[in-house]
Amino acid sequence: MTEPRFESSPPTRYDRAVEGTQEAAVTELADALVLGALLDRVRRRWEGYELLDHWQQGEFHHDTVLRVRRSAGELPGSILVVATNCNGGIKEVLCFGEVPDRLALWHARCPDNPDFAGTLPNVLAAARTSHWFDPCELLMPNARSEYREEFRERQCGGGWLPRKPAQGG
Repeated sequence: MTEPRFESSPPTRYDRAVEGTQEAAVTELADALVLGALLDRVRRRWEGYELLDHWQQGEFHHDTVLRVRRSAGELPGSILVVATNCNGGIKEVLCFGEVPDRLALWHARCPDNPDFAGTLPNVLAAARTSHWFDPCELLMPNARSEYREEFRERQCGGGWLPRKPAQGG
């Protein structure tokens, strides 16, 4: 597991929640470095997965929520949350015993953001990759965007999404 990086800021509660939760199987999944390769590994190793949800926060962060039913005890829980960048590069793999609430996960990541609330279930295992960085940086009002200003709108909690076309006619 790549250790959490704290160059620019001190560790947060979220950083402490995922520290020391190494499990070989979760680390091996994160080492795939891209979502497609991770899904192939899960399919080969445990005969598949169930796609439960996909949460996008802004342009550059995606959380893919999977249930792995046949991990034969190799995973400490059956729920994986795979955090990726916009290109499918894995930032982090989290393992839970139950599906976390999306807003609780983001509250744990960015506790000072008033748009997020909730309590995260225990993180049973976690692995971060070289793609990882503080996800709160993506939510700042001045966060970079590939959308021109007139074609984007701020998502609840932060981050940019394409502006929805005006209704009418």
